[in-house]
Order: sequence, then C-alpha cells, then structure tokens
Amino acid sequence: MVRPDERVFRGETVTLRCDIKWGGDTEWTYRWEIEGTNNQYKNTVSRTSTQELNISGVDLSHRGKYTCTGQIHTQSSQRSDAVTLTVSAEAQASVRVSPQPWLTEGESVTLICEVSGSSKGWTFSWFRDHDHLSDSSRGAGGSYTLSPAALQHTGVYTCRAERGRPAYYTHNSSSQTLWITGVSASVSLVINPSRSQHFSSDSLSLSCEDNSNSAGWTVRRYTDKDTQTCAKQTGSGCVMDSLSTSDTGVYWCESESGEKRHPRNITVHDGEVILESSVDPVIEGETLTLHCLHRSTNSPILSADFYKDGSLIQNQTTGEMNITTVSKSHEGFYYCKTERGQSLHSWISVRVRVSTASSSLLVIGVSVGLSVCLLFFISLVLLWRHKHKKDQHCNIQQTSVPNPSGESQALNSPLQSGQTQ
Repeated sequence: MVRPDERVFRGETVTLRCDIKWGGDTEWTYRWEIEGTNNQYKNTVSRTSTQELNISGVDLSHRGKYTCTGQIHTQSSQRSDAVTLTVSAEAQASVRVSPQPWLTEGESVTLICEVSGSSKGWTFSWFRDHDHLSDSSRGAGGSYTLSPAALQHTGVYTCRAERGRPAYYTHNSSSQTLWITGVSASVSLVINPSRSQHFSSDSLSLSCEDNSNSAGWTVRRYTDKDTQTCAKQTGSGCVMDSLSTSDTGVYWCESESGEKRHPRNITVHDGEVILESSVDPVIEGETLTLHCLHRSTNSPILSADFYKDGSLIQNQTTGEMNITTVSKSHEGFYYCKTERGQSLHSWISVRVRVSTASSSLLVIGVSVGLSVCLLFFISLVLLWRHKHKKDQHCNIQQTSVPNPSGESQALNSPLQSGQTQ
C-alpha cells in the first residue's frame, strides 16, 4: 500500500507499507526492491523490522516499481504485487466555475478546485482578493458554493490544495473573477463607445453615474496583472487614449468604503475584427442585435458568420444578426468570423424581466390569499352548524317533562307519533 497516492509530486513525503496476510507477528522483517526504467532491480533496501518505508522529499530518482517480501526465521512470504510510483515535477491547482462567473444577486454559483492529474487525499483552501475564506470547504470535494450570491461576494478567487504530513502545498491556482450585479443597482458604469469589445489603439472613456450623487465613486479594474485604479482618473470618470491588449479586464465602480457596483467585462483586440454587442445584459423578451465590425471602417462588415459556444448559428450577408424574444437559453459566448479575421468571444447575459417576476409573485400572493379566505369561510360554516345543532339539542332537553308513568313527553313538540327525526 502507498500513501498518499501512487502519483505524487516532487517534494512530497511518500509512505509504502507492507502487510502480510495472517502475519500479525512483530518478528517479521521486510525486504523492499525497486525496479527502475531499465527493468532491472537497481536498488534494494536492506531488511528492517518496520513494515513501512518512508521517503521524505521524493524526487524523480524515486520513480519505479516497488515490491516487498517478508521473512520470519527461515520462512519467507510471497512477493507483493508491484506498486508503480510516478513522480511529477510539481502540483498545479486550477479553479473553474459553474455555471458562469457573471450572475445577479440571489442566484447560485459554485467554484471547483482541482489538482491536475491527481484526485486522492487533497484538502482545499479558498481565497478572495488574497484573503483566506474561513468558511471555505476543506473537504476532498474541493467545491465552494455561494447560494444565494450577494454583492459582497464579488471578487477574485483562487484556491490551494494540500495533503500529507508534513503538509505538501500546491501553488495557488490561477485566478477566477466572480461578478455579482445588483438587481436594481443605483450606480452605473457608463462606457463610451458602449460595447464590450474594442480595437487596440482606440480611445475609451468610462464614468460612474449615480442616480443621487456620483461623488465618491471611482473606476477600478482587474486585469491579468492586478487590481488597480484607472490610470487617468478624473473625478468619477476615466479616459484611456490608446488601448492595448493589456487593458483587457473587468471594470467596475467602487465607493470610498469599498463597495463594488456594476462590473463590466472589456476586451481589447489587436486583430482586424471585433464583435459589437451591448455591455449590459439583455432583458428577457427583448431583441439581441450583434454586428461584426472591421478596424479600418469601424462599421458593420457586409458578410459575416456568427457563432454561439463554438457552433455556427447564422450566416448573414449584412454583418448583422438579430435574435428576437431573447430567453435564458440564448446566454453564451458569441463571436463573428469574416474573410478578414475573427473576433474574440463575448459573453451575452440574459436577465429576467423584473415586471414578469413581480407579476408572478402577485399571482402567487393572490392565490394564497384566496385559499386562506376560503378555509376561513369553511371554518365559520362548520362552527355555525355545530353551534346550531348544540342549541337545538339543548332546547329539546329543556322542553321535556316526566309523565305519571315516569316517561318523558315533549311539550309543543313538532314531532308527531310515528315520525322520526
């Protein structure tokens, strides 16, 4: 047996244990043999009184097939089956998100941490904006779920895996940004020109607009390098004169107290073609319009193919694609392709219409109210009938008198002889 796994990483501690069926005697000694890549036994560990072979700080030289035999007095056990120990350079954790990193507060999202090529014995730690999340999962599953997601969960997430004693740690994973948008955020990030993809060398302006007061809000961004304030900040606005691919990232409005609002993804492409799509989510039931733009004219290309999640969905001669009556099923990654080049991918998000949700809640509320009223009315009727019968029974008893033979006869009774009630 081998712990933690037959596939380990350089620097880990590996323990091999030799168990002899029905052995149970501490006088057994053990012989370990290692078969190298040349199929010859290149190393034999001398007999020892312990059942375990510990290798601290395993490296590439420890790769091979391990077997053991036991001996007590003049009796030897059979040789064990071979365990092949594989040693890799280093462990790398990676993080993925399901179903998507863009969501509205109240929805659910799950982050999953994995170690490439190995799944045994790992526990996981999660970090948001470099701060350790004390409530994160440390189970073997490696998942971290936000349900429901709230605005304060917006941030950059990474994970790290560990196993063994002494603990062996992977490097922190690459980052995954989660953006949770408020249902009715009062602050908006205004982007001009209003699209998610932009050509390199073009200019771009961003500003934070508050329904009540824009003061105190700053444009911030997260790129592949770090989180930073927009370079040319003017009040609550930001201007970038000449974009470069390094400006690709997520931009948002941040208050002085650290609140993040209205995050939007901006992509800068140094190619000849970009996809023009709204930076804001499309409202369910509305029309989605996409254009394929060329760098030289900055206008729609006459012939373009449009793709969703890698599949061709529409071949157009106008460079424009319209999807009427958008639904949640239309969410996905879109791009366009022409003879001049291919755009980058943009995520199109679809948001449920607020009025529709409100109408549904109203219908549910009315239905519940009518049900409660009906039950109350039925209860009143049953109580009235019960009281009526009880009063009638009391009246019969009060109007009965004894006759000379000791029998009772009702006075002024409406019942005649031979009638039954």
